[in-house]
Parts: sequence; structure tokens; C-alpha cells
Amino acid sequence: MIRTELREHVFKMLFQIEFNEPSEMPDHLKYYFETLADAQEKDREYIRNKFEAAAGKVPEIDELINSAAKGWKTSRMNKVDLTILRLAVYEMLWDDDVPQGVAINEAVELAKRFGGDDSSSFVNGVLGQIARRELR
Repeated sequence: MIRTELREHVFKMLFQIEFNEPSEMPDHLKYYFETLADAQEKDREYIRNKFEAAAGKVPEIDELINSAAKGWKTSRMNKVDLTILRLAVYEMLWDDDVPQGVAINEAVELAKRFGGDDSSSFVNGVLGQIARRELR
């Protein structure tokens, strides 16, 4: 799989943390992998590792999002947009394999695909704020 596809799978798994208990996530991950007929073991490992790493940083990521999203708090955000932001912020700040610009561009593309009409501009704006603050 290419990185864009892998990122989409990580996004889908990360989205599930909004609706499931942390103790249930290993079973959800296992079931999700059963539905991925074209995924090789290295793809599954990449998805699992990035999902677990991003999920482990959610409180810290949410603080950054809350400080950057003017007039919005994570508790009120559309869950799709929030998940895209969480993944992108993780990639921007902790994933050395993903350049900042790529993380932002990929997040905007995910927002266009899975979000609402205003999602891509919202995601781009919040990530731009975080990039200006955190990555000087």
C-alpha cells in the first residue's frame, strides 16, 4: 500500500476511539485487519504502530488543537475533523518520516474526502496555526 492509503486506514482506526473504550481497541484493530484483504504484514504493522502512537498522544494533541482552533473546542468539533486534526498534528510533531507540508496536505485531502463542505478549510486553518506556533 502507498502512504496515502495507509494514512487513511490509520484515520479510520483513530476515528473509532471516539466511540469505543480503550480496552476494546485491540479487538477492533484485529477485526479491521481481517477486512483488509490486500494488506501485507508490513502494512498492518505500520497502521498499528502509527495508530497506537497517535492514540497515546491524544490528550497532548487535543491541548494544541484547543489552543489553535479559535472559537472551537475539541469537545464540540465534528468527530471526522477532530480525528483528521489529531492524525495530522501527530505527524507534524512526532513522526519524523512525514514532512510538515505533507502532513497538512494529506489532512486537507482526508477532510475533502470524509468531512463536510467546510472541513478542508477548517482543518487547513487549524493546522496552519499549529505549524506557526509549534514549528518555528
